[in-house]
Amino acid sequence: MILSAGYGTRLWPLTEDRTKAAIPILGKPLVGYVAEYLAGYGCDEIVVNLHYRPESVRAALGDGGKFGVKLHYVEEPEILGTSGALDNARELLEGETIVVVNGKIITDIDLNSALQTHRRTAAIATLVLLPNPECQSFTVVETADGCLKGFGSMPIQAEYVGREAPLMFTGVQILEPRIFEYIPRGGFSHSTTDVYPQAIAQGERITTHLASGKWYELSTPQRYLDISLAMLGEKGEHLAIGSGCVISKAADVSQSVLWDGVVIEPHARIRRSVLGDRVRIPSGEVIEEAVVVRNSLVHGKSSPSKALKGVVRGDNFVVSLSQ
Repeated sequence: MILSAGYGTRLWPLTEDRTKAAIPILGKPLVGYVAEYLAGYGCDEIVVNLHYRPESVRAALGDGGKFGVKLHYVEEPEILGTSGALDNARELLEGETIVVVNGKIITDIDLNSALQTHRRTAAIATLVLLPNPECQSFTVVETADGCLKGFGSMPIQAEYVGREAPLMFTGVQILEPRIFEYIPRGGFSHSTTDVYPQAIAQGERITTHLASGKWYELSTPQRYLDISLAMLGEKGEHLAIGSGCVISKAADVSQSVLWDGVVIEPHARIRRSVLGDRVRIPSGEVIEEAVVVRNSLVHGKSSPSKALKGVVRGDNFVVSLSQ
C-alpha cells in the first residue's frame, strides 16, 4: 500500500492543485518512484489511498501499467490517518503480509533484507529505520534489542555529541494481517499513537530493521529543491526542464527545476529555484532561492498555517526559501 492521501501543506503552493504524492520530480511523479520501488521487489499489486486532490494521483499513476504494477484506488471522504487508511482498505489487504510505503519518499533501501528481518523475528510489524546523524527534523524512534519501544521528540544535535545518532522512521513498514486486530474500525487513527502502543502492551513484537542506502523525503519546498538538485547532480546535470518550456538564449538559468510550460524571457536570471506550471518570468527579473507559481493559482486563497509565506510579483506568486 502507498499512503498518498495527505494535504502536503508544508509544500504549498506547489500542492495547491495537486497532492504531494503527485508533484513531479525530474519528469516523474513522486508517487511513481514508490510504485517502481515496490514493483522492483515483486509487489505488483498495490493499494493507493486518496483524499486531497485524488484526481492528481489518478492522473499521475493511471492504472499503474507504466510503473509495472496493478493499482487499486481507495478514496477517503474524510482523511483517516496512517492506520485508518489501512482499515478503510482492509478488504483488499487482509490475509497477506502487507508492505506499506509513504508516498513522499524516494529510496533504494533493500526491502528484501527488511522482509528477512520481519520473517526471522515473527513480528506483527517491522519498521524500517535509518540513522539520523544530522539530527534533521524527524521524530526519534526509541528501540531496545531490535524492537520498537516508542517514539520521542525531534532530535537536538547537542544531545547526541559523542553518542550514536538518533534513529528515524523511513516510511517503509511491513505488517502481518493480525495488525487489524489493533486498528480501530471506521474512523481516524494513527499507527504511532493508536495501534503500536496497544499492540506492544498486549505483548506483540514490533521489530525495527536498521537499513542503509539512499533515502529522500520531500516534505518542504527547500527539501524538494535540494533533493532535486542532488538527483540532478548524480547525473552531472544542474537543470530540470519540463515539457513545453521556452527559455530565451539570453536568460541565465541554473540550479533550478522548471515544471511544464515555463517561459523565461531575455535577461532574466534564475538561481536555485522551482518554477511551477506555466510560470512566465519577465525580462530582467531575478529569482533566487524561491518557489514561483502563477498568482492566478493561489489568488484569494489563504496559505496553510505550516506553509511559507509568499508575495505577489506581477503575474507570479513568489515564496522565498530563506524564511
